[in-house]
Amino acid sequence: NGVNSLNFSPETGKLVLTTGDGGSGYDPFNLSQDDMEIAGKIIEIDVSRNTFIYNPPVVTRFDELPVPIQETLTVIAKGVRNVPGISYQKAYNQYIKYVGNVGQDLVESIFSFVYYKPIPVTQIIQASLMNFELDQEGFINLGWRGWEGAFPTPIIRGCPANQSLDEKTIAYYNDAVGTSVRRIQPLTCYYHEDPRPDKFQGTALTGVQPYMGDRIPDLKGSVVFTDFARKGSQPPVRGALAYTRVRPDCKLSDFSVIEVDYNFGSQPAFYVSLGTNLDQTRLFLGVYGSMNVTDFNRGTVFEIVP
Repeated sequence: NGVNSLNFSPETGKLVLTTGDGGSGYDPFNLSQDDMEIAGKIIEIDVSRNTFIYNPPVVTRFDELPVPIQETLTVIAKGVRNVPGISYQKAYNQYIKYVGNVGQDLVESIFSFVYYKPIPVTQIIQASLMNFELDQEGFINLGWRGWEGAFPTPIIRGCPANQSLDEKTIAYYNDAVGTSVRRIQPLTCYYHEDPRPDKFQGTALTGVQPYMGDRIPDLKGSVVFTDFARKGSQPPVRGALAYTRVRPDCKLSDFSVIEVDYNFGSQPAFYVSLGTNLDQTRLFLGVYGSMNVTDFNRGTVFEIVP
């Protein structure tokens, strides 16, 4: 889920970096909500500044960076678990941003926003030194670790005899309460467990892109996304392709599955990335024939056509 983790913003011209929450399951140190931690953030980098550092340090916190580097960085979102990049859709004189958040054990979620309040890293450091809290009204918070998509983050206690009897316990109740009014609501969610017959059970979100083309009329204006591999399907393994639309009432949107009729043969087909051309009128699906990146030469890029 890092194929598109570096991207230039067409809105600001800055390089956008997305970072994961640090590698340990359930973000045990809550790095994604810690303003000083680099982990679990979406960061804009001003590449127009003439900054070069010999032998840059390996760091995990913003205040450990050299000052010239700090001055190039702005945080635009926190509460990130893992993000398969950020995509931009131009609408009139503004840009809609789409961000997917890969789930822990249950919920994959997609967020959208137009306006955001960027916070320069230098302000974050100054606030920490002076021991005062930053005004984060309007700052984008995806809610992790207290929230996994639309749900308070659950710990699953499985029942081997009957999966429908699995217990799901709130992992971080206090965090869920604390971020409940600060986080933005997801555009849509899908799940690793879903009993509905017209849905799929996913494993990991791998791509989110808007589609503005005319070649697939039913998809125009929608947000298309991919999942690494469907759970519970017969082998060989296949990824999942689906789409959703923004609701005018801003409530959680449902999604629809896109059935792919391409014959991948007897080999697995993991959907590892999703891309578009510059004007977002064509969609491209990255497929890999193995879960292991060390299995070389197993990838193919397809165009999605009617």
